Amino acid sequence: MKSPESKFSLSRRIVRLAQLRRKYLSDNTSMFVVAAIVGLITGMAAALLKWIIALISLLLTSGYHAAAANWQFLIIPVAGIVLTGIFVRYILRIDVTNGTSKLISDVRHKMYRLNPRITYGSMIASSLTLGFGGSAGSEGPIAYVGAAIGSTLGRLARFSPRLMKIMMGCGAGAGIAGIFKAPVGGFLYTLEVLRMELSTISVMAVLTSAVIAAMTAFVCSGFTIDLVFDGIHTFDPSLTVWYLILGLFCGIYALYYSTVMARMQRVYDHISNPWLRNLSGGVILAAAVFMFPVLYGEGYSSMARILACDSEVISGGSAFGLTTSASTILLMAGGILLLKSFASSAANSSGGVAGDFAPTLFAGCIAGFLFASFFNFAGLSSLSVADFAFVAMAGVMAGVVRAPLMALFLVVEMTGCYSLFLPALIVAAVSFGVVRLASRSRFFRLS
Repeated sequence: MKSPESKFSLSRRIVRLAQLRRKYLSDNTSMFVVAAIVGLITGMAAALLKWIIALISLLLTSGYHAAAANWQFLIIPVAGIVLTGIFVRYILRIDVTNGTSKLISDVRHKMYRLNPRITYGSMIASSLTLGFGGSAGSEGPIAYVGAAIGSTLGRLARFSPRLMKIMMGCGAGAGIAGIFKAPVGGFLYTLEVLRMELSTISVMAVLTSAVIAAMTAFVCSGFTIDLVFDGIHTFDPSLTVWYLILGLFCGIYALYYSTVMARMQRVYDHISNPWLRNLSGGVILAAAVFMFPVLYGEGYSSMARILACDSEVISGGSAFGLTTSASTILLMAGGILLLKSFASSAANSSGGVAGDFAPTLFAGCIAGFLFASFFNFAGLSSLSVADFAFVAMAGVMAGVVRAPLMALFLVVEMTGCYSLFLPALIVAAVSFGVVRLASRSRFFRLS
C-alpha cells in the first residue's frame, strides 16, 4: 500500500506533466498524442483479451467429442456466469455489465470520468463469461475498457470536458477496432452506436486511435485474422433479387432477435436475487450449449467453418448426434437460429459480462447458411452457401444493432473480403429498412 507521501509525490508529478503539456503543446496536438497512446494500449488490451478467452476455452473444451453428447457443457457455462457474478459483486464491486449501454448513457449525461478499475475489471469478467462458454462477444467489454483508458489518460493530461469526451470516443472506437481488427468499423461505432457528435479534428483523432489499435492487435496476434474467408468470391448481378429476399429475411429475424433480447432483459431486471439471476441464466445458457455446442463462446471458429462450407459444424457434438443428412442439418440450423437470442441474452442479462455484436454476426452466418441451403435443397436455386452466409452477417447485425454502415465495414474488414461489398450493402440496407419500418408499430416499440 502506498504511503500518503508517495501518493502526494505522484500527484505532483502528474500536475507537473500537465503543466508542461499546456506549455509546449496545443490542445489539438495533445489530443492526437494521447489518442495515439490510447489506441496503442487498447489494441494490446484487445489482443490480450482474445488470447485469455481462447486459452480458457481451450482448457475447458479439451474433452470435446464431435460425434457424441458433451455432458460437461451442462456445468461449464453455469460456472462461468456464477464466477463472473462473484467477481463483479464481491471483488471488483463495480457494475461492468452491458458496456455499450453504459457508454451511451455516460456520453448522453456527460459523465466523462470513468473508474480506472474498469480497465482490468471488464477484461477479467469478460474472460470468465466467454471463456466458460458465454454465447456472446467481447466487443462491449473492450469498448468499455478502451473508453476507461481514454478517460484515465485524459484526466492525467488535465483535458477539458470537451477533450475528455473525445478521448472516451477514441478509446471506445479503438476497442472495437482492436477486437475486430477493423479500423473503419471502430470509427463508425462512435458515430452510429455511441452517436457522438464529432468535429473534423476530433474525427481524425478517433480514426488515429482506431487505426493504431487495429494494427497493434494485428501485430500482437501474429498478423492473423479471426475469420478466414478464402477462395474467389464475386458479385453476380443476376442474384440481386435473391440478395433482396435475404435482406428481408435478415430484417425479420433481426426483429425476432431484438424482441427476445429486450423481453428477457426485462425478465432478468425483475429478479432481485443476484444468485437466482446468475443461476437461471447459466442454466438456460448451458441447456442451449448442450443441445448445440456450436453456440459455445463467441463462435468465430464455427463461422469460419460455415464460410468454408463445412456443414458438420452445425451438428458436431450435439446432444442430438452428429449427422450429415441435409434435411436434419437444416432443422438443426433453424433450431440454432431460434436459440441464439436466448443464449446470448442469458449470457448478457443474467450477470455475465459480454457484448452484443459477435452474436449477431454468428446469427447472420447461420441465417445465410440456412437461407441458401434451404433453397438449394428445395431445388429452386443454386446459391453459394458461403457467400450468402457472409453477406447475411452484415444483414442481421445491421438490423439488430441498427448501425448499417458499421455492420458493413466490420464484416468486410474482419474477413478482408471486399469483393462482396455491394451485396453485403444491399442485404444490410434492406434489413435495416425492414427494422426501421417495423419499429414504428406499437408492438416493437414496447419491445
